[in-house]
Amino acid sequence: MYDVKSLKAEEFINHEEILETLEYAEKNKHNRELIEEILEKARPRKTARGTECRGLTHREASVLLACDIEEMTQKMYDLAREIKEAFYGNRIVMFAPLYLSNYCVNNCVYCPYHYKNKHITRKKLTQEEVAAEVIALQDLGHKRLAIEAGEDPVNNPIEYILECIDTIYKIKHKNGAIRRVNVNIAATTVENYHKLKEAQIGTYILFQETYHKESYLELHPQGPKHNYAYHTEAMDRAMDGGIDDVGLGVLFGLELYKYEFAGLLMHAEHLEAVHGVGPHTISVPRVKRADDIDPDVFDNSIDDDTFAKIIACIRIAVPYTGMIISTRENESCRDKVIGLGISQISGGSRTSVGGYAGYTPDVRPHDTEQFDVSDQRSLDEVVKWLMDLGYIPSFCTACYRAGRTGDRFMSLCKTGQIQNCCHPNALMTLKEYLEDYASDDTKRIGEELITRELVNIPNPTARAKATEYIENIHEGKRDFRF
Repeated sequence: MYDVKSLKAEEFINHEEILETLEYAEKNKHNRELIEEILEKARPRKTARGTECRGLTHREASVLLACDIEEMTQKMYDLAREIKEAFYGNRIVMFAPLYLSNYCVNNCVYCPYHYKNKHITRKKLTQEEVAAEVIALQDLGHKRLAIEAGEDPVNNPIEYILECIDTIYKIKHKNGAIRRVNVNIAATTVENYHKLKEAQIGTYILFQETYHKESYLELHPQGPKHNYAYHTEAMDRAMDGGIDDVGLGVLFGLELYKYEFAGLLMHAEHLEAVHGVGPHTISVPRVKRADDIDPDVFDNSIDDDTFAKIIACIRIAVPYTGMIISTRENESCRDKVIGLGISQISGGSRTSVGGYAGYTPDVRPHDTEQFDVSDQRSLDEVVKWLMDLGYIPSFCTACYRAGRTGDRFMSLCKTGQIQNCCHPNALMTLKEYLEDYASDDTKRIGEELITRELVNIPNPTARAKATEYIENIHEGKRDFRF
């Protein structure tokens, strides 16, 4: 039985409810009147408190995804852009993954880290190697990391993860500092989530991979990840452990995308219903080639047009949630979808353990990669590309350090006040990047963008203060924030 407030995985991600939703969506995919009503419901509205969006239920959003009327699809794209602009403006947050260890006891059939893979090089970073990786990332200009590790209670216990986080935060190199560490590790206990919270992590990220239980069990035949309920209920334990920013995601291509889409939105609805705040981020990775993984063996792959529509429909359905796209996607795909709701991207990424230190930007180690990096541009190239498109690359981490997480962040976002802190914070952190790391061409374009964008800060006091801070950054001072 479907129950959005249940704490049992098979009740808040209910198979029968998803099947009924897909049947309803298929039946109504050409119902223009209903589709127009759904789009109108999702449209941003000005209120006394600011701009507000109602979002959509998983069933309403599934109708939009199923609709194949070209005119309506274009309306969805236009609405997705409008919603993204209303709540996140033209800012794109930058981050990089940092792989700590590829030791893993699971046997996931889509991941080269599975324990049966005997020819991949197994590696676990020492704390000295972690420090070297952090310095290399700081020298690129990164301020926000997402740490990754396989599931292995012997090689990668929670104590190791916590030690790595502590090392990362302690490294200060030249003007560099990692100001926020997001964590993407296996499902764990409330006690361990509490330890991660005490370690001052940013967002806890865990991909479901697939919400289809039967497929999930086949894709995870051995190891602790085989436990569908324990994995699916992890976000509830994380929130019980005090982590109020969590990130969802499925690995598109493992199961039929319409099923995954409905399950993903049901999970978001569940978190909102039970904890009062939905996911802080939603990621949309697709299955990619890796060491002994051939994506062609999975028969549910989706083309770029379908991928773009999924992103637009997620943005419409969950308007306040950040959306992440990684370097799994190539430059042309990222260019196609970034305007449809994406608010965070990775740049200059390496998906190998120890992939940054000791390597030049054009040399990539492949022996420990989790997947092929499709967008192999440097961080500087990605920053310039974003600015050429009219976006502000943001290295901001202020909300985490100011305690604006969970429902406090969502309240700020929903009332529109985010523009008076996030917009100037984005400009100030971009200024830091330009001063310390950018190429001459990127710096020139960035300085022009900052001059243009300062006038778009709504509050005159905040605008004046941001202008002052930016001048201070030019003079050598760092780490101003609203």
